[in-house]
Amino acid sequence: MTNSYQQPSAARPLYRMKRVWAGGLLLLMIGTGCGAMGSEDSATSTTKAAPAPTVTTTATATVTATPTAAPAPAVTVTATVTATATVTRQAPAAATNDDATTTDSDTDSGSNSGDDNVYYANCAAARAAGAAPVHRGDPGYARHLDRDNDGVGCDNG
Repeated sequence: MTNSYQQPSAARPLYRMKRVWAGGLLLLMIGTGCGAMGSEDSATSTTKAAPAPTVTTTATATVTATPTAAPAPAVTVTATVTATATVTRQAPAAATNDDATTTDSDTDSGSNSGDDNVYYANCAAARAAGAAPVHRGDPGYARHLDRDNDGVGCDNG
């Protein structure tokens, strides 16, 4: 089997390498010649300016500190706020024989109506009401009371 893809030879012809080196050498010599021309003027001049004495004037202002009266002590006002919440729950009415004929949907709608309206603004209010910890599905549970979203509100504290 023969390789149809022939690699070009890695060596350059000698005449191309000579041209590259000659061009680089020419640029180096031109750059050196231009740099040497600028330095001849400064090397041949023998007159150098002597450093002149420098006069410095410094103005200093002196400020005398005068004692001032001590400031009056700051008054701190502390207000104590006590929050109380009262939750009243009514026991469901006892069923009598006359009530046995009513349907279950009538009794269920009346028994949960008071529990659904409980709302606690924060965990302090839930603890003051004695409802902490509040579980998911219990009256008064809300997502803002459950920071770690584990289903139990106001569980640490």
